[in-house]
Amino acid sequence: MREMILSNGVAMPLIGLGLYRINNGEMSRCVREAVECGYQLFDTAQWYGNEEGLGEGIRSCGVPRDRIFITTKLQSCHRVAQSINESLSRLRTDYIDLLLIHWPMGEDLTIWRTMERFYGEGKIRAIGLSNFYGEDLEGILRGAEVVPHVIQQELHPFRQQANLLKYYRKLGIVPQAWSPLACGKNGLFENPVLLRIGKTYSKTPAQVALRFLVQCGICPLPKSTHRARMAENMNIFDFELSEEDRADIRKLDTNRGLFGWYD
Repeated sequence: MREMILSNGVAMPLIGLGLYRINNGEMSRCVREAVECGYQLFDTAQWYGNEEGLGEGIRSCGVPRDRIFITTKLQSCHRVAQSINESLSRLRTDYIDLLLIHWPMGEDLTIWRTMERFYGEGKIRAIGLSNFYGEDLEGILRGAEVVPHVIQQELHPFRQQANLLKYYRKLGIVPQAWSPLACGKNGLFENPVLLRIGKTYSKTPAQVALRFLVQCGICPLPKSTHRARMAENMNIFDFELSEEDRADIRKLDTNRGLFGWYD
């Protein structure tokens, strides 16, 4: 597994499995098959309601805990410390590798300071944000003792956010992409540009899209419950897009989100 080194020295896998809408009953199988395909990073959230299933899946897959990278996200500004401890319990782990605030909640700096405390105690290895833009992000940056290590946002060929990526690099924040394949919207899997480029490398449009994100310094989190698709999404490290390929993909950017959130 290729890795991205965060600003605090923590090594984070360069690609992970998104777990949105995967229920607890499916989780053990999905975790086992993902591990067999080479995944080490699993991205969940309190809001997904499947932390317990992920914890059981990791316990039963037979891989040492220190070879698995767990990301989860806070869904409330209330009882933050208790909420973090509850996630630790559901995940059946002594520490969380990456904890994010899932979305702006209005008391974000207060939440952040509690996260900083858990980070300082070693119960969280890295902290970050999800779906933060503009003043919501700047408010954290102004008041934080620990600059966010990671920020998670909608990023895919149709929403590339190039200027924000430059800003994150300047701050040392690593971007992660939720819905890196745009949930197939805008005909991503049939896109003629991605199809043409993929033919050059014997790759699918999905693999081209994920490889593009990786070469932009973004860690993608594709979701799948199907082993074949998990393996396909992981198989992106044996080719490299040319600058001409990347320029053609940059032209696909619509500069808007496809889900109606956080625009």
